[in-house]
Amino acid sequence: MQAAQLFAQHGYSNCDTQLLAETIGVGKGTVYRYFPSKRALFLAAADRVMRMLRAHVDGQIEGLDDPFVRIRTGIRCFLEFFAEHPEFVELLMQERAQFKDRTRPTFMEHRQSNVARWREIYRGLIGESRVRDIPVERITDVVGNLLYGTIFTNYFSGEPKSPEAQAQDIIDIVFNGILTDSERNQQQGT
Repeated sequence: MQAAQLFAQHGYSNCDTQLLAETIGVGKGTVYRYFPSKRALFLAAADRVMRMLRAHVDGQIEGLDDPFVRIRTGIRCFLEFFAEHPEFVELLMQERAQFKDRTRPTFMEHRQSNVARWREIYRGLIGESRVRDIPVERITDVVGNLLYGTIFTNYFSGEPKSPEAQAQDIIDIVFNGILTDSERNQQQGT
């Protein structure tokens, strides 16, 4: 993870391969033996960050049976991960800025590959009539956009709420909405 931290600290353009090799404790040739270019090393670091995120979330939701508890815990863990590692947010932003030629940035590739399991949870909740019958893709897109938007906003603001408080806010607004029951009934009647 030292490569990810160095890229985040110095920026892709200013991060010298020799500095990476020295920090990792290997020769520059060894770096190139495993990664044919600085670009390949950077993308591997971004990929590793996203795999670490998945492992962090999976480790916390494993064994949780209630789907709402799994969702709440997953949201909190996602926000915690980036709160504990703000340099990883920087890395994701740099990837998008430096490699516009890529069809999809690493975080979007991982988001796409991980979304199926969350959609299954929502399908189950719809089947149990615990969640409105709306397309699960719509649900996961909105929640995913909120989460990624939150980590980027947190990074730029520098003074976010705790991940627990932010997760609770997201859950409250997404699950309960902003309308009172009477207003929701009125809006549905119009």
